[in-house]
Order: sequence, then structure tokens, then C-alpha cells
Amino acid sequence: MKTHDQFAEDLALCALDELTGSERQELEGHLDTCAACRRELQALRGDLGILGLSSSGPQPPARSKDRLMRAVAAEPRGVSSLAQVPQRTLGWAWIPTVAAIVLLVALAGLWRSNGRTRDQLAELAGHNQDQTIQLDRLNEEMRLLTAPDAVHVSMNPQKSPKQPSGTAIFSPSRKRMMFMASNLPTLPAGKAYELWIIPMQGAPMAAGVFKPDEHGNAMMMDHKMPAGVEAKAFAVTVESEEGSDKPTSPIMLMGEAG
Repeated sequence: MKTHDQFAEDLALCALDELTGSERQELEGHLDTCAACRRELQALRGDLGILGLSSSGPQPPARSKDRLMRAVAAEPRGVSSLAQVPQRTLGWAWIPTVAAIVLLVALAGLWRSNGRTRDQLAELAGHNQDQTIQLDRLNEEMRLLTAPDAVHVSMNPQKSPKQPSGTAIFSPSRKRMMFMASNLPTLPAGKAYELWIIPMQGAPMAAGVFKPDEHGNAMMMDHKMPAGVEAKAFAVTVESEEGSDKPTSPIMLMGEAG
């Protein structure tokens, strides 16, 4: 049976994972009953970890290496110890390699985590930008509807049994307009409705093409008014999907401003 001091001499080999067989079992049995040896083994393993990382990182405290060297030096120097010298030397050799592998694995995990974080931030930024754009559009529409000089133009059908209707709202000061229509007839293939601004002087000016939904409803929100144009009336015709530079079909809806 080994004494407490003799067990202490085996702690360095145990920290290096070089203690095997019955000697390791005997030491583990002693560690179950000796708190001092457990603390010393834990300290030696901590020092060993610091020394292993020292191959590619900051230098460990000198006291860590000194304490580990003193523990190794305290081993008996018999024939059996000499036979184990190559194994201990080999054990020291793979410590930096294992430490480097652990470090690479940790860095790879950190890189993947950072990549996911960057993707999430980009997604949140895009979502926030979309919400900002929508909020700006709603604010602009609200300012148009509440502008002191906002003009509402009701557009009545000219010739249609379905009685479609439309309303154009524009603000001369804000130079913005919107258009809403309901009960519009279904369009032939390749056709679209086109809104026209009829100025006080000159020919009608195209203000955009649109198509109604399955219920005949349509809406054009927050369109720009041409600069310097004073609207006399608004009209709607049926044109090609690409739009036209001038009306080519009979006026379907029309309403005068003011």
C-alpha cells in the first residue's frame, strides 16, 4: 500500500494520462478519499492546459510550468520510470496538437455562429426597410387626403350598363394624386385601363395604367402630378397593357375638378 506522498508522485503522470493499469486504479481509489490529492490533480491539469496552449498563444505563468516540472521530477527514478520516459516525452509532444485542434473547432463554431447572426441581422434590416417604406407611403397618402387644398373628383360613367364609378384625389401644393374605382367591367386580353389628366390647356396627359380585381375594384396610390400642370378634369379609357400616349378609345369615366 502506497503512502500519501507516494500517491502524490503519481499525480503528474495521471495529469498527463500516462498512468495506466493497476497504478491508475490504485490512485483513483486514493483520490476518492483524499481531497488534497484531488485538488492537486485538478491544479496540475489546469497548468497542463495552459502549457499546451502556450504553443500558439500567450506565455503561461512561470509558476504553472515550475509546479508541473517539480511534480514530474518527484517521480522515482527507477528502471520502470526510465522505461516510461519515451511515453511521457510523446505525451508532451501531442499536447500542442490537441490544443490547436480544439482551438480550430472552437473557431469554426464561432464562425458559423457569427454567420447565422449576420444573416439574421440582414433579414431584420431588410424587414425594417420594407416597413419603413410602407410607413412612408401611408404617411404620404394620409398627407394627401388631409391636405387643405385636396380636391376630390367624382368620375361618372359615360356609356356603360354596369355603372362603374371612380374618384380622383389630388393636391396641387403636394403635387400628388390617387385614384380609386369600383364596378369596372372585365378587360379583354392585352388591355388595361388608363387614367388621364385633362389640363386647362393642351392635350390629355397619361397618368398611369391599371387593372381591376375580380370584383371590378382598382386603386392607384400616391402618384406624382406633372409639375406645372393645372388639372381641369380626369378621364379613364381602355388602352393596351403598355399604355398609350393619347386616348385611343371612347372615354369610359370622366369628372371635372372644382
